Amino acid sequence: MRLLKIITTLFAFSMVTAPAHAASVLNEILSDGVLKVGTTGDWNPMTMKDTATNSYTGYDIDVMTELAKDLGVKVEFVPTDWKTLVSGVTSGKYHMTGSASISPSRAKAAGYSNSYFSLATVPLTLKKNADKFTDWADLDKASVTVAATLGTTQEKQVKQFFPNAKYKIVEAPARDFQAPKAPTPIAMLLPQADQVWINYVNTWIALKTERGFFADLGRKWQLAN
Repeated sequence: MRLLKIITTLFAFSMVTAPAHAASVLNEILSDGVLKVGTTGDWNPMTMKDTATNSYTGYDIDVMTELAKDLGVKVEFVPTDWKTLVSGVTSGKYHMTGSASISPSRAKAAGYSNSYFSLATVPLTLKKNADKFTDWADLDKASVTVAATLGTTQEKQVKQFFPNAKYKIVEAPARDFQAPKAPTPIAMLLPQADQVWINYVNTWIALKTERGFFADLGRKWQLAN
């Protein structure tokens, strides 16, 4: 009888102290009626911020607006930048991000949705310098300085593609030869351990793909799809 009592007590204790499964942010979104999306506002045509109106436009913005509509909630765009894009998800500052290139380093800390689009890297230069650069090799010279934005996939690519060139990593995007390189799938960054939310978003992506949503959006923003 004493042994049975000890076992019963231990079982009851384990039931009390066992950690409860964390609720999915999907429940939080539905309860609060708001989908919070991290976006940089500096990536034309994916996400562009109008500082005068504090509003956003772009491919990503249309995607997230549609997702919020199907969830039956409002969408709130939370300003972020590339170097803090992942930490914004992991800290709970926002529920997800817009498009982000898939990379092993980001996947160490955050989860990804299924990919719904692929992009390639294209160098940009001033129009007056266009004749100097007819292919990628023309950029890989000691006399050339190549810029990329801090925290982006391109930050690593400039060092990989142009080992002989100088490179500058800048806080703001490098602005203004159209030969794409390194096709990269993009997806939404999500909380890594929240499989319920990831499953929902992946199901939504699959349905929208079948119904032609992403193809139509690609044509609207003049993107290959």
